[in-house]
Amino acid sequence: MTLTAVTLFWILFGSAVAQGALVCGFVIALRRTPRVMIADADCPKAAIVLCLRGTDPFLPDCIDALLNQDYPQFEIHVVVDCMEDPAWAVVEEILQRRRATNLHVQPLVERRDTCSLKCSSVVQAIMELDSSYEIVALVDADTLAHRTWLRELAAPLADPQVGASTGNRWYMPQQSSWGELVRYLWNAAAVVQMYTYGIAWGGTLALRLKTLRETDLLERWSSAFCEDTMLFAVLRKQGLRVAFVPSLMMINREGCDMPGFFHWVRRQLLTARLYHPGWLAVAAHGLSTTILLAAGYGILTIALVTGRWDVVMTTAAGLALYQVSMLAFIAAMELAIRRIAKHRGESTKWLDPWKALKVGLALFVTQTVYAAALVSAILVRRVTWRGIAYQIDGPWKIRLLKYEPYAAPIAEPDSLASL
Repeated sequence: MTLTAVTLFWILFGSAVAQGALVCGFVIALRRTPRVMIADADCPKAAIVLCLRGTDPFLPDCIDALLNQDYPQFEIHVVVDCMEDPAWAVVEEILQRRRATNLHVQPLVERRDTCSLKCSSVVQAIMELDSSYEIVALVDADTLAHRTWLRELAAPLADPQVGASTGNRWYMPQQSSWGELVRYLWNAAAVVQMYTYGIAWGGTLALRLKTLRETDLLERWSSAFCEDTMLFAVLRKQGLRVAFVPSLMMINREGCDMPGFFHWVRRQLLTARLYHPGWLAVAAHGLSTTILLAAGYGILTIALVTGRWDVVMTTAAGLALYQVSMLAFIAAMELAIRRIAKHRGESTKWLDPWKALKVGLALFVTQTVYAAALVSAILVRRVTWRGIAYQIDGPWKIRLLKYEPYAAPIAEPDSLASL
């Protein structure tokens, strides 16, 4: 048992070092990459596409923020699931209040049963754009864009080797439920993997309209479950890359409970399984880490019961080293992202001593829930997203089982709407 404990210690040590190297690369990118904004004369005409089904908690703030963009030529194209959807009334109220001439709203006309409703909406919006638009920016309703968001997103596309530019999300929840803290911890690890593997985030994403029409992306989206995760593989075939924009780490303050988190994270992992070549590495890392930690706690328990104190000390040291390292990595990312958010004038005060303690405790829960979601994402063949069930038989074999207009869940709070 002593040899097993020593071996486990060094495996945990090596895993912490490897993950630390990835986190360091990400933090360096956050801290050292300057914010780049193009001049008015160099700003290509842009279309911002927002697809809605249901009312997200911060939807009015999202649309107001988009209308307030410091960008010379842009139009906002909102596609709502149907005119009876509650989101339609929200958009109409903003239209009347703001008298915005660059905000256009339309219902989803063609609901393809071969892809998700979001993909149907994205394809419809882009197909209707004329050639005067040069770039298309996709945004989600949980993204609160600062005034220079579009400038920063458009800047990397000036490089002909860049096929898409993207940011990512970072959670700073207003409350401290276990679901919110587990989501915070999982997302902190996920953004590093997304940066490492070149995975785009659809909540802040821009592409050239020319790229969309010269590749088969629109055709692929017409048979896909999501629009963003596949971009790495599709663009790589064209000799293009996905550019991550560190200044576009977007703060999300929405609430979440544990069941809502599980279904949400399973869907995120499912899209990676379906569309990203790095899926096996992501799954292997998540499952192996869980097995290692479970083995460590199992050995620790047996050693305590049998009085093997040398094994107890070695195993406890390895587990403590790993867990403390993870918290230190997250703290480093939190500080780097706070610096970005403060530069935009956004509040970063969400962690008090009690929440910080709960974050430490939530680390154990996160690993377990993540492993369960991974296994579920591997096995799942039917998922529900915004009240619509989809049959998943392969990356390009998606079937919408039955369409129904959006109805807000009776038993769930509004803060879960965006999940």
